[in-house]
Amino acid sequence: MAAKLTMGIKWVLVALLMSLLPAALGATQSTTVRVLTYNIRHAQGMDGVYDLARIAEIIRSAQPDIVALQEVDRGTQRSGGMNQVEALAGLLGMYGEFGRAIDFQGGVYGVAVLSRWPLHYADNRALPSSPPYYEPRTALTVFTRPGPGAPLIQFTTTHLDDARDSPDRWEQMMYLNDLLAAGDGRPSILAGDFNARGEVELLAVLEAHWTNITSFEPLQAPGTGANRRGLRSDYVFFRPRDRWRVVDWQVIDAPGVSVASDHRPVLAVLEWLDQ
Repeated sequence: MAAKLTMGIKWVLVALLMSLLPAALGATQSTTVRVLTYNIRHAQGMDGVYDLARIAEIIRSAQPDIVALQEVDRGTQRSGGMNQVEALAGLLGMYGEFGRAIDFQGGVYGVAVLSRWPLHYADNRALPSSPPYYEPRTALTVFTRPGPGAPLIQFTTTHLDDARDSPDRWEQMMYLNDLLAAGDGRPSILAGDFNARGEVELLAVLEAHWTNITSFEPLQAPGTGANRRGLRSDYVFFRPRDRWRVVDWQVIDAPGVSVASDHRPVLAVLEWLDQ
């Protein structure tokens, strides 16, 4: 009996040593983050129907860890006074944070973040805007930690000006670079609707400091005209480049997605390499 007990203790010790071996050898640990960016058009579909449950189901199907939302209502008449962030967070079992851009129809309208992990901090900043352009824009930054021992991730969602002749779009992109410049070594993700439809020069302002997910070959290549149209507005950027590995990215174009909003969600799967 004593011999069996001694042998059992030895196996426990061996198992413990094996579990510690990777750390002892300096093995790289990793954290995988599934990022979704989605302009939900205040949940009004192309069929004219307001259906937040439909939006929630599309988000759920992508199994994201963190979501950048644009065109989100809170308390507006057109959305029946609903707090769309709170409602989506409840439907999906996620944490939510709203970033106001404008007052609208008795409520407010802007961007939002949903996260599977608790949000430790939120900072909503108005972006440069000048008349006569019709709509102020904003950027919402949150910090979240995927789990014990994982890094604190800086995550920003935004929705830039869509006026083709507006100088504000250039100013807004440069402002984002300055706003998010602090702590360049930390894991950072920037996602949203940039209204840069194939404008290489405009995107280059961000790409001087960020890596564009579309510079990588997707495992599931966007093959339809609708997918390509969506990519001209909706992007995911990350930095620092050498600390993230792109596992996959894709434009979600499942049945019903083209009706739920005038945008397709973009999913990026990133792996943070903890050196």
